[in-house]
Amino acid sequence: MEVVLTILQVVVALGIYNVWLIRPNKMTSYRGKNSQNIKEEFKVYGLPTYAFYVIGFLKISLATIMLAGIWIPGITSFSALGLAILMAGAISMHIKVRDPLKKSLPAIAMFVMSVIIVVLS
Repeated sequence: MEVVLTILQVVVALGIYNVWLIRPNKMTSYRGKNSQNIKEEFKVYGLPTYAFYVIGFLKISLATIMLAGIWIPGITSFSALGLAILMAGAISMHIKVRDPLKKSLPAIAMFVMSVIIVVLS
């Protein structure tokens, strides 16, 4: 079970890093409505500019804590719970703008993996 937990932690953390650090300015088929980048996506959702920075900081921080949780297990459930809450928010934003289900799939997958991490840790 430890191996599964570690794999999930790495997958979730790297997924967050990919979206927020590697590809924030790239168009993907998963962005809300027809957003060209992540900042524009927040505008589509009707969120204030500061929300982009706050949520980005939280997601990157929690992903880093999740990786650290591989060596410090006591912090894993905290980071996974935080990311699950943020992913639930992302899913609700896709629903709010009536995106097709496909656009919500990455957030749903990250939510499910985060919940599994909470349960396993």
